[in-house]
Amino acid sequence: MLLEIDGFRTEPTARNLPRRDSAPRPRRIDCPRIERAVREILVAIGENPDRDGLLETPARVARAYAEVFAGLQQSASDHLARVFDHEGADGDFVVVRDIEFFSVCEHHLLPFFGRVHIVYLPAGGRVVGLSKLARTVDVFARRPQLQERIGSQIAEALVGDLGARGAGVVIEASHMCMMMRGAAKNRSDTVTSAFRGSLQTDASLRKEALALIGSRSDR
Repeated sequence: MLLEIDGFRTEPTARNLPRRDSAPRPRRIDCPRIERAVREILVAIGENPDRDGLLETPARVARAYAEVFAGLQQSASDHLARVFDHEGADGDFVVVRDIEFFSVCEHHLLPFFGRVHIVYLPAGGRVVGLSKLARTVDVFARRPQLQERIGSQIAEALVGDLGARGAGVVIEASHMCMMMRGAAKNRSDTVTSAFRGSLQTDASLRKEALALIGSRSDR
């Protein structure tokens, strides 16, 4: 990951912002129920769930789903509420590129994966730790999802929870639902973008932000 801030010369001081979301967390993932459902799927496709190779498959799938869909029990504000004071940051872009992510398409429950690029303009001298941006990506990616929605949710969280003046998210991903079924186009990538705040309303800022995301010499 890469941080780009012009003139970042001060030692930041950590502080906490109040949580914006008060919605209760969903109940924990019901692993025994997943196991029963996976066993039924195996029977439905003509397999024998009692053969040696499949005996532990329902339990393995349940454990995997608990991890893959962990974002359903999390909130972006958990990560974006802890910020650092940095005087003079409000005119500087923060850019983090090439955040790897994995998600599951809500239409076919097949994986899609790729890279997320985030850019935001701080407000009120508040910046957030870089690892918190990566964790925010996971909050929204680790759910049944649409690529377009992930970008929108991240950008909205940066403006709403972090209080950024503007935010942009560009996602490049490959979708297994296109690669292994249907159109079966295994070399296709999908690129989506979402902008909120000043990056949505100011075309010149948006152009500068996109240039920063794509500024590496090997891109």
